[in-house]
Amino acid sequence: MNDPFAPLQQAHLDGLERYYAERLSALGYDGVWLFSGRPLLHFGDDQYASYSSFGHFQHWTGQPGMAHCWLRIIPGKRPTLFLHAPDDFWHLPTRLPDEAWTERMEIVVGRFETPPPATPGRFAVLGDLDSATAQALGAELNPAALWQALDEARVRKSDFEIACLMEANRQAMVGHLAARNAFLAGGAELDVQLAYLGASRQRESEVPYGNIVGINAHGSVLHYQHYEVRPPARRHSLLVDAGARHRGYCADITRTWAGADADPLFADLIRGMTELKQRLVAELRPGLSYVVLHMAMHEGLAKLLRDSGLITCSPEAAVNEGVTHAFCPHGLGHLLGLQVHDVAGRRAADGSSLPPPPAHPALRLTRDLEPGMVLTIEPGLYFIPMLLEPLKAQPQGKTIDWTRVARLAPHGGIRIEDNLLITADAALNLTPDEREVEARVR
Repeated sequence: MNDPFAPLQQAHLDGLERYYAERLSALGYDGVWLFSGRPLLHFGDDQYASYSSFGHFQHWTGQPGMAHCWLRIIPGKRPTLFLHAPDDFWHLPTRLPDEAWTERMEIVVGRFETPPPATPGRFAVLGDLDSATAQALGAELNPAALWQALDEARVRKSDFEIACLMEANRQAMVGHLAARNAFLAGGAELDVQLAYLGASRQRESEVPYGNIVGINAHGSVLHYQHYEVRPPARRHSLLVDAGARHRGYCADITRTWAGADADPLFADLIRGMTELKQRLVAELRPGLSYVVLHMAMHEGLAKLLRDSGLITCSPEAAVNEGVTHAFCPHGLGHLLGLQVHDVAGRRAADGSSLPPPPAHPALRLTRDLEPGMVLTIEPGLYFIPMLLEPLKAQPQGKTIDWTRVARLAPHGGIRIEDNLLITADAALNLTPDEREVEARVR
């Protein structure tokens, strides 16, 4: 085996086996089945939608593309993978990678659109399946206590997971630089998307989420989902929110660039938002409430808005009266791992709910930070008409320089996003410096 990640993955699997044994024993189970999932057909069609396997299945295998597979975990025994790989001349059967996890498991190759035979004992089964299938396995379907415990196991990352996340970040940053260059060369959104995919070596169906490629005002649509095929007449800005996967683990990076026709104030705002992101990163440490950090983002945004002349009120008033929320309606970030918005971000370790503040319902992470967590920091500043226009009729509207807003509206918005690992006393930025990546690419 020629797998540089092998020692790290072996240690990762050691930890998983111990954790599963402890939790299964505590909950009275003899074992658990993890179903990979399966792609679904578009309604009334014979074409399948994009697919990614179940996160807890990937936690053991790192294989987002495996379908119709079953993983059986019994404490004290080798895990057994029932690998769906029937002989086929329409499609290439699934092949096992040259990775350490394949040597830790019993592999049973066959056709498994229906589940394998039941195993004696008290079992649970987790996955997207119906009660009849669970009954055929003799297993309890998706028990909440076990699901919650396994989610919690993914909150703090192993050294293997961190290495995978770093590699995904490296791939993604290469893509971001290619995207920037395509834009500056005059490309349309589709050209930018294709440049990103080519440089990061991904198919569109393999990215961890739909890439957001917004030129000009499209940058104000938070999850903009189209790719214009024609370049715009004027080139104010580009916002790219795009990631990559390595062995299932996701990068989630956003960059914003000023175009040839950008207002100088917009370029200043990009620098200001980059500095705000860096200040927030410097605050990261174990024990810090992410909700407190989210509010610090709003305070920093308010100061930037005032310093740039976009508002005239005090930063405190801008936050308290909802002005900053109109300029940035999303949360500061979220947990990151096998899923882009990874699990358990709004739940304490004991399972209790941690809802976001009522005034900030989009915040996806409400926990106190712990060593081993990986999360995003992504402050934003947008010119979204449907959020800003109502303020004109409110007292807060008198504090906004609408002339400057109108100048900047064609630029859409700014988001700067990095991926961070919480360490013993601070944070490690997993997102590589653009200049270092560019030098290596050259």
